[in-house]
Amino acid sequence: MKQIMRERQLEKLANIPFVTGKQKGHRVEQNLFTSRDWTGSRVIAVTVSKPPEIDTWGIVKRGWEEGKRMVVPRCLPKTRGMDFYALSDFGELEQVYYGLYEPRNGEAEPISLDQIDMMIVPGLAFTTGGYRLGFGGGYYDRILTGYKGTTISLAVDEQLVEEIPVESFDLPVQKIITESGIIHCGD
Repeated sequence: MKQIMRERQLEKLANIPFVTGKQKGHRVEQNLFTSRDWTGSRVIAVTVSKPPEIDTWGIVKRGWEEGKRMVVPRCLPKTRGMDFYALSDFGELEQVYYGLYEPRNGEAEPISLDQIDMMIVPGLAFTTGGYRLGFGGGYYDRILTGYKGTTISLAVDEQLVEEIPVESFDLPVQKIITESGIIHCGD
């Protein structure tokens, strides 16, 4: 069921015209940058995006410009866990499996979960209750069980769905920021 949903969602996102997608992404960014969560956070964790995700390269640059510590994960495929590292230069990234960009081993400062103020959690589809359909690896499901800070996801309106199959280990994000505004999940 989840895999079929992922395929449908990827197809839906692929059908958004390029220019429309760029404009939607820009509005999502603006809603993020003016949110209290962004302005009140000093250490922000975010994955380095690849299509069809909201482009986070500009979000990382904006964080640097504002003096924030931008932190990115490195996946640990054997345990399906993640370690987080402070990123100070895009040159510290390397391309790994599935075309993902992650911090190169040994080049960035490790950051513990309790140092991260806000975590931007990726996904393909979201309910207004904060449940998400991820990319299928379960990495964020594992990491969120031990994370106590703010969790938000970035999405275009087309990523909002009525229902997602929820399993016992799935944890909702607290907020979803779209081009239309901020959804406070669970309210």
